[in-house]
Order: sequence, then C-alpha cells, then structure tokens
Amino acid sequence: MNFIFDNDRPIYIQLVEQLKEYIVAGKFKAGEKLPSVREFAMQIKVNPNTVQKALAEIENQKLIYTERTNGKFVTENEKLIENVKKELADQKVQKYFQDMNKLGINKEDAITYLQGK
Repeated sequence: MNFIFDNDRPIYIQLVEQLKEYIVAGKFKAGEKLPSVREFAMQIKVNPNTVQKALAEIENQKLIYTERTNGKFVTENEKLIENVKKELADQKVQKYFQDMNKLGINKEDAITYLQGK
C-alpha cells in the first residue's frame, strides 16, 4: 500500500478517499479481509486513531463491514462498489473541467486536450 498525504487537509479524510479508491479499483477485493487497525497504522505510518476514524467513515458508507472478533472486510455488494466508482469518476471529471475553466479553457477544448489532439 502506498498512501500519500499532504498537509492541506486532515489525514483521515485523505485516508477515506484513498481507501475508497483502493476498493473501487479492486486493490482491495470484495469480501477481502482488511489489515487490523494497528497493522494499517504501522504500514501507512499514521496514528491508529486516525485509521480507526477513517475506517468508521467507510463503514458508515457501507463499503466495509465488521465481523465481530474476525475483523473488517470489504463489502461484497458489487453494485455499491460500482456506484461509488462512478461517483468518484464523476467528481474527478467535474474537477478537471473546473480546473480547465480556471485556465480559460472551455469544455470542448478540454475534451480535445484529453484526446491528445
């Protein structure tokens, strides 16, 4: 796992975003057991409380669930994962167009840039 954090926003929010991306990209597969909070914290070098807070947020979004005494697992709900993937993709596309608009580039020209023309 290669998590990269910046100092502009709370780490737990960045961790939530990156974990969601790992799940929708299939780096954590549906039904897969996640490392324990302590293991996660050691691997990504953040406070265990930060990891716990991020995992609680993702669990509230139903992307992971807890089995008492067995740990945390990625949801097996493929439809939910696909919906979150679409939502994240839409957000990234909108941000791209907003950033291009700040440069004075309209949507059609921004699409041309994407196509490499």
